[in-house]
This record gives sequence, C-alpha cells and structure tokens, in this order.
Amino acid sequence: MKSARSPVAVWRGRDLFDGRVAESTTVILRTRGCRWNRCVMCGYAQEGVDASAEDIIAQFRSILDKVEGAELVKIYTSGSFLDPAEVPEAARLEILRSLRDMDVRRLVIESRPEYIDRLALEQILSFLDAEIGIGLESSSDLVRTYLINKGFTFFDFTGASDMIHSLGGRVKTYLLLKPPGLSEMEAIADAMRSARDAEPYSDIISLNLCNVQRNTPLERMWQRGGYRPPWLWSAVEVLREASLKIPVICDPVGAGARRGPHNCGTCDGYVAAAIRSFSLSQSRADLNVDCSCRSVWRKVLELEDLSFGVPLV
Repeated sequence: MKSARSPVAVWRGRDLFDGRVAESTTVILRTRGCRWNRCVMCGYAQEGVDASAEDIIAQFRSILDKVEGAELVKIYTSGSFLDPAEVPEAARLEILRSLRDMDVRRLVIESRPEYIDRLALEQILSFLDAEIGIGLESSSDLVRTYLINKGFTFFDFTGASDMIHSLGGRVKTYLLLKPPGLSEMEAIADAMRSARDAEPYSDIISLNLCNVQRNTPLERMWQRGGYRPPWLWSAVEVLREASLKIPVICDPVGAGARRGPHNCGTCDGYVAAAIRSFSLSQSRADLNVDCSCRSVWRKVLELEDLSFGVPLV
C-alpha cells in the first residue's frame, strides 16, 4: 500500500550546474497527482495518494540526510509543485526554509503554466535560486493539442517563461522526442524545431525520450503495434545537431527496454551512456559512438513515412 508519508523515490546524482558538474539530489514527492492528468503518454498520476501538507512535510523530512551536501535539489511530484491543491503552501514553505538553511544553491521544480503566478514565484525566489521546469513537449500547438493532449498553448508557455525571467528565476523546458502519431523522421524534425523555438524562453532544455507507461492511451497504441519508442540514434541526432546557445540535456530513462528508447539491443547501454556523458559535458565528442544498427535506423528514416504509420522495426 502506498504511504502518504513516504516519497515515491529519492536519489543522489550529478547534474550540469552553470557550466560545471555538481552534486544533486532528486526527490519525487507522493502527492494527489496532476490535476490535468490527460496527457496520452503519462502514467505518473497513478502514484498519487491524498497527501496532506503534514504528509508532504513528513516525506521531505525523511530524506533530509540525502539532501545534505547537494548544491542542486530537484523536487518533483506527479504533477505541479506550484499547484496548491497538490502541494499546499504550508508544505512548500517548510521545504523552502529547510533548503535555505541547508545552503542548497538551487531548487528545481516543475509546474504547468496555469499554476505559475507572481506571488508563488516571488515567495520561492525569496528563499533561494530556482529553476522552473515546464513540460512544453513540442512548440507545435497541433502536436501538443492533438497528439499529446497537453492542455496548454505555446503562448501559455512563453507567458509563464517571461514571468519567471522577469522575477530572476530560470526556466527548464522539457521537450518530448517522438510523441505518438509522428514517424521517426517527423519526431526528429519536431524536436529540432521545438528546441530552436523554445531557446529564447529557456535557460536549459531537457530532451525527454518517450517511453510506454502502464495504463495509458499510449500503452494501448503500443500493444496494438501502432507505436515504437524512439531510437537512441534519434536522440543522438537531435543532441548533435541542435546547435543551441544554451545547454541541452537528456536522461534516456528506460533505455534498452521494449517500452523505452532503444536501438538493436547490443548497443543500447553504451549509446545511453554516451548521451548521459554529453548531458554533463556538452561535448559532441561524447556522442561519437556507432553500431551496425545505425544503418537500419537510417533506412527507417527513409522508408517509415511510406508505411502508413506502422513502425518498421
């Protein structure tokens, strides 16, 4: 049984921090989940419980030993940290006070644009430097509305970004590689275009590789053979060719699994490792990996638009 007083997960890691690598802690708090909860690929709200402010504070206090010494702390939920129905203000304030007292350099949170308001931002930034992650997924309103069902527009994103920047905060923009309904080639083009469109409104871009989560519309499409998660080569292509003036990072979650981004099975491990190395170094040299399956991937790019939406491999 899921406990309202235990976080979903917590781990230590290393992240890019103002051009260098820093120690980080990632915490996923257990909350009631995303109020929107209609994106076709997302099953995170299934982790939700009816957690009160006291429950969320107890979750955070239980992992303080893992925060000690981290310069960067990422606090995520199954939805939006700035949604007061999900993370009550009392819990938010207690978390902010604790992080300030522990000399954390930067807090990273996530929120949908509709919960990003001036008062909440001013409150957070009065405690410490903060980076607000927004799941834009694609700069195309058509892709976001009809393929992802995201529920907000590019204009909503830019407005939220402008507000964050006007108050001295940072913006982390999440893009989704291969929303359902796009071929591999279309997905690469959409990610490249979206990165360029989002760059003026972002301090860092995180390329998320779509994976098949349980009990989602995407899972049903995948089970019918109508969807294949992106090739890792497609992520390499986007990271190598994006040529932005801001960092672009990627953590290929689930790499090598049938439900996650994958190549042939032989090279998945070292290609995923190369992507993670690039995310810390921002050096294209880290992406100089190869495998015989790369020629298969190139053929997929060439032919998949002729297959009427059926994945070829």
